[in-house]
This record gives sequence, C-alpha cells and structure tokens, in this order.
Amino acid sequence: MPERKTHRLVPKPQISARFLADYMSGSALKRRSILIGCKYQSLARVVQHDEAKQNVSKFLRSENPQILVLKDAAAKLRARMADDEFERDLYDHNADYIDRFAKVAGEIGLPDAERLIPGKSLAIMLGNVKVKPDIQLRFRRLTKTNKVKIGAATLRYAKGKPLKDDTGAWQSAFLFGYLALAEIEEGAEPEHKLCITIDAYSGTCFPAPTDSVSKFKNMEAECAGIAERWDNLPPPPKAVF
Repeated sequence: MPERKTHRLVPKPQISARFLADYMSGSALKRRSILIGCKYQSLARVVQHDEAKQNVSKFLRSENPQILVLKDAAAKLRARMADDEFERDLYDHNADYIDRFAKVAGEIGLPDAERLIPGKSLAIMLGNVKVKPDIQLRFRRLTKTNKVKIGAATLRYAKGKPLKDDTGAWQSAFLFGYLALAEIEEGAEPEHKLCITIDAYSGTCFPAPTDSVSKFKNMEAECAGIAERWDNLPPPPKAVF
C-alpha cells in the first residue's frame, strides 16, 4: 500500500508577503525553514484566521465601530456546531483572535483617510519570485493640492506573541513598494503613513518606514537569491509526494 502524501511540491519560487517579512527579519536558520516550507507545502490541515480577519477588517472600516460587535462575532464562532475536532479548533482559534483584538482595539490609531474594502490583490514578481500580498484594508485620501494618496493595511496575529518591530517594518515597507508597482489607481501614489501593519495581538501599528524604497530593493535582491536557490532546497525529512 503506497504511503499517504504529506507534502505538495511548489515547482516555481513563490512566497507570501507575510513570510517574506519574516524572512527579512529572521536568522539564517529561520530563513531556511521558511523557504523549505514555501517550496514543500504540508498537506496537513492548518488553522487559518480568515473569519477573524474578515470581522476585524469590517470593524476597522466601520464609521462607528463597536467592541460589542467583535465580542458577538467571537461568541457566535464558539457556539457554532463543528463536524470534527479540527473544525472546532478552527472556530475557537478565530474566536480567540477576535477576542484578543477586541481588548487592544482602543490602542489602534489608524491614519486619517478613507477606509475601503481590501478588494482583489494580485501577486507580483519580485526578483523572479511570485510574492502574494495579504491586504485586509485600503486607504485613500486627497491632499490639499488634489493629489491622490493611497495605502493599505495588513493584519498580523500570533497568540501570545507581539509582532517584532523589525518584522512589522519590513511588511509595511513591502506594502509601500507593492502599491507603487501595482498601479491600483492611475495617478495615485502610496504614502508611508497609509501603509501599515497592524498587530492584532498587541494593538501596535507599524507604518512604512522612511527607508521603504531601500527596503523594497533589498527584498527584491533577496528574492533573486531565493529564486537561484529554489531548485536546490531539500525536502523535509520523511516527506512523501
């Protein structure tokens, strides 16, 4: 009887913006682990926070956000019937995310701009690596000289772990560079203070740093190196394809 497959091979270089930020701020060992995980994706079911992100994004876009709305969303997830143990964990982890964000929501100061739905975010090629953005909210404002400034926000969350400053800066720098390339709106320009990473655990916001252009170029250079090494990355021990 053939062994059950444990991993899926990703033949061409690709990484998410989240993992790219982790890569840029990580140790050599952490970087290697990230790349192997991106190339050889586990087939085991992994808890995702999609529902939590949707609820938090909707809360942040509200003209008059109410914490009770978040608490109610978390309670509904905990009360939802589950078909198996994994589904129960999925609902409970998403509820934990929302409950934690509700506790720190008052600490979050968003920029003064129109808040828009995230919309569809297309991947970009950076240094021969396909990079997928993770955007939960968009910003748009008109300056006094009628110039359009745009931005975006991404949510990060790890239970019990505040996001590292360095990682938040790299991810926000990616957002700034991504919007400059993606041409979301003709004539619009990204603005540093409108490109933010929000730590849903601590409530800290990380705006794109002033050296975001330089950081984005460094990410592009690192991605070129990732593309060169991709074919030589070894699979995890005992992986079955």
